[in-house]
Amino acid sequence: MNKADIFDLYTDYLITSFSYTTATGLSAILDDAVSHDQVTRFLSQKDLTSKELWKVIKKTAREIESEEGVLIFDDTIQEKPHSKENDLICWHYDHTVGRSVKGINLLNCLYYANEVSLPVAFELVKKPIKFCDIKTKKEKRKSTITKNEQLRDMLTVCCKNQLKWRYVLADSWFSSAENMQTIHHTLEKYFILALKSNRLVALTKEDKAKGHFTRIDTIQWSERPVQGWVKGLTFPVLFHRQLFTNKDGSTGTLYLISNDINASKDTLETIYQKRWKVEVFHKSIKSNTSMAKSPARTVRTQSNHIFMSLYATARLEGLSVKKGLNKFALKAKLYIKATQMAFEQLQILRSETA
Repeated sequence: MNKADIFDLYTDYLITSFSYTTATGLSAILDDAVSHDQVTRFLSQKDLTSKELWKVIKKTAREIESEEGVLIFDDTIQEKPHSKENDLICWHYDHTVGRSVKGINLLNCLYYANEVSLPVAFELVKKPIKFCDIKTKKEKRKSTITKNEQLRDMLTVCCKNQLKWRYVLADSWFSSAENMQTIHHTLEKYFILALKSNRLVALTKEDKAKGHFTRIDTIQWSERPVQGWVKGLTFPVLFHRQLFTNKDGSTGTLYLISNDINASKDTLETIYQKRWKVEVFHKSIKSNTSMAKSPARTVRTQSNHIFMSLYATARLEGLSVKKGLNKFALKAKLYIKATQMAFEQLQILRSETA
């Protein structure tokens, strides 16, 4: 059996599995038509990178792409506290819990157009450089490249791939001046990003020229977006404050920035709302396609398993669109069918021993 066949089989295995995924497990459900050694060799032969992802995603991307498409950037951390530490599985700061956790850090570029989400580029945050922290005297790790640098590289690749898109969406972690300069000047695209409340801004050219900047959470707001300048940027931008109510009844404030200076309040809020699609995708890759449920031990096999999980989630997305079900409902349907078959098999075994 060739690598292409194993590629598809492994993808389907991830979509249909409900627990840990192993080479032995795939071999077993195929009645040893594929040996576990073949699966292991498939995961070990070469690094499956973002370039390989585009090759298998490209056809689908061309079918759904739109000039109004958006590129959504976000990272997610999958904890693996009991796995052996290496360049991939190591300590990362998780802003959702406010502390460092041991696990895998995935930076994902999700393309969203015509109601379909596709991962079109990704990077796994690896930390091969070991050093001693002066304060704690403990050994730590760091990467050779920052996530913001990875984001800019991925944006450049998306442009080279001639993918159609209009806006870049990301949270405040990626709203650096260099990222915005690159999107505006080099790529000539639009962005809508979140800003932290302490970001320094000026609302007039005079204040900018004099270096008079103030925190964004202290300016006077109206219903309409406000035009101004961010410290470190050479071009004018729009600021918008969005007030929202959380599920628990509490209120929150979101500060948005965009270089689309003609955008309205509704445009900014509606388009930035699409950023939530990456959160759903990350939940799906963890829950539906076994991102962390593999006993792979080497950095390459672990990385390639995550690649396959990314692609499997994209395949599941396409299937859910065709069937008119969301990914989680479709996965639940597969689970019910599998349970029904197991139940029927149990009845047969009982009747045989009666």
